[in-house]
Amino acid sequence: MSRTSKDTELARRLSRRNILGVAAGATAATIIGTATAQAAAAQGPLKGPGHGPDHGHGHGHGHGKGKPVLPPGRLGIQLYSLRDKISTLGFAPVFAELEKYGYDEIELAGYTQGSAGPITLAQLKRLAKDHGLNPIGSHVGYYDDNNPGAYTFAQNLERVLDDAQALGLKHIGTASGPFRHGSTVDGWKRAADDFNKYGAAARKRGMKFYQHNHAEEFSFATDKPDVRLYDVLLAETDPDLVYLEMDIYWAYCAQFRFSKRVDGSRAPLDPLKYVLKYPNRYPLFHVKDGVRDETTRDGYRMTDVGDGDIDYKAFLSQVTSRTHHGRTYHHWQAEHDNPVESLAFARKSSEHLRSLRTGRCGD
Repeated sequence: MSRTSKDTELARRLSRRNILGVAAGATAATIIGTATAQAAAAQGPLKGPGHGPDHGHGHGHGHGKGKPVLPPGRLGIQLYSLRDKISTLGFAPVFAELEKYGYDEIELAGYTQGSAGPITLAQLKRLAKDHGLNPIGSHVGYYDDNNPGAYTFAQNLERVLDDAQALGLKHIGTASGPFRHGSTVDGWKRAADDFNKYGAAARKRGMKFYQHNHAEEFSFATDKPDVRLYDVLLAETDPDLVYLEMDIYWAYCAQFRFSKRVDGSRAPLDPLKYVLKYPNRYPLFHVKDGVRDETTRDGYRMTDVGDGDIDYKAFLSQVTSRTHHGRTYHHWQAEHDNPVESLAFARKSSEHLRSLRTGRCGD
């Protein structure tokens, strides 16, 4: 697939996130309650966040045997994972479920709710507050150069920031890759200039601009195949203006795909080392899990948080213990691009992440 077609596909995927969007009548509550009950019945009794059965693959997910790995008040969810429920039932019943599951934060992926009916930004902000959910960030498209009216940073920066400010967001970002100007070093320098501009505009409003990665950001420049594009982004963006949201799953997929250069020479890639080297650049994370499968292109098959092979006990504990203000600076957003049952995914993710404990001796 060409880079242009990849960019088009990425833009298409991001545009789907804008279908999200409060109608919370008794019918919606009944439907969502039924779905949740069915999910709970399939997975066993729900005992509340942090008190359910252990999940995962032997990463020491015990209860009450050490300090919780997940810092208090820092558990969020990317609402793209719940787009099916939001677009049919509305934000209100979904937020009610997230409140039950013990979520502290939400990351938005659009401000509408499809067939559930219209909602204003003020109503959305109030609804989140009523359910104890802090809207921590939002994903918006980077660019659509063929559409001057597009709701993107490049085409309508002030409108994007107006809406983010109305929602009281601390962070506003994009999940689009920095491929607007190509895959060369100079192309990424130009994208970095774009991001610095957006970051400066966001900072004037008291917000942080951020970029969320997929695997391709860790690939190599087409004109200089010994240069990793992600390193260009880090070097060319102002650390006081441009921040990063590491999608941990995609970073590990990148480790599988891009730990060798085109010529076959080694190019070690460790997602955790990026965070420990540049901790202040990473206020946000996506917690997404995968089952290791080297027969696939990405080396992993996406699955529910806690059902995969990514060791989140180790990752979270090292970030929170080895970075400055590690337990108060970073925010952790659970996500699955296409969960089988989105509410079950949300419940299980909260339960699993809250169950993680360090060892008795702080290991």
